[in-house]
Amino acid sequence: MSSDKGYLEPFDYAEPRCLLCDEPYGAKVEVRSIPQDRVISKMDELMSRRDYNGCERHLKYWLEEALLGNDKRGELLVRNEMVGHYRKTGEKDKALLNAEAALNLLKEHDFDGSVSSGTTYVNIATAYNAFGEYDRATDCFAKAKEIYEGSDSVSPFLLAGLYNNMGLNYVSLKQYDKAYVLYDEAIELLKNIETGALETAITYLNIADALNAQKGLENAENEIFDLLDKAYDCFDDSRLERNGYYAFVCEKCAPGFSYYGYFFASNELNKRAKEIYERA
Repeated sequence: MSSDKGYLEPFDYAEPRCLLCDEPYGAKVEVRSIPQDRVISKMDELMSRRDYNGCERHLKYWLEEALLGNDKRGELLVRNEMVGHYRKTGEKDKALLNAEAALNLLKEHDFDGSVSSGTTYVNIATAYNAFGEYDRATDCFAKAKEIYEGSDSVSPFLLAGLYNNMGLNYVSLKQYDKAYVLYDEAIELLKNIETGALETAITYLNIADALNAQKGLENAENEIFDLLDKAYDCFDDSRLERNGYYAFVCEKCAPGFSYYGYFFASNELNKRAKEIYERA
């Protein structure tokens, strides 16, 4: 039925957006938000079991739910998780596809400039670095740094993580002095965090790798071994909970110790990780 105004309105001629729900084209779509905390907690559970196939199924399901519910913030969260997941599984095309989708969401829906957008830039930059896109990573890291350092609500833990990842990218670009400054700043921040020992260990190993890349093992041997000793001591911090994240960091760091001949440390970290996974 046409309008009494004497001309056609959209509902007179437009097909419904959805024939099942009979929502007219152009109607404002109600947002149905996905349960973000539930999405994250389930991802943590799956990751603690190293169930990567389960992670992918979980994320694809909630991405579809976010798209159907017009939940842009939920979509951004899932895209972020997908970037990280595909980075860990080495699937470059899928990681970068979701990275671009996340960047578009930031720009199109006024999410840019918030602390959560800074975290998105860090996540995407880390993926770019992992797949050799160093210049693109530098741009995203710079945006994240501007957001984080301009906010009073950013935790030292997040800021230290940013500095660590930026440092890795600068090492890839052979800009070692910039990397060392960021690593030192990360360690200073982590000293004030009760559970910062794991990230401190990662930072020490990152510095060791930077020295090896810049000077070579023969010229930097003493410095590197000192850093490895400090890194290994971090895993025995009594304040750390032996949980899935502890196991993940153990596995992440074990190859680094093995590379420099610290086989006992490497085997011990792998043993601890295995024990945690078997209990999960």
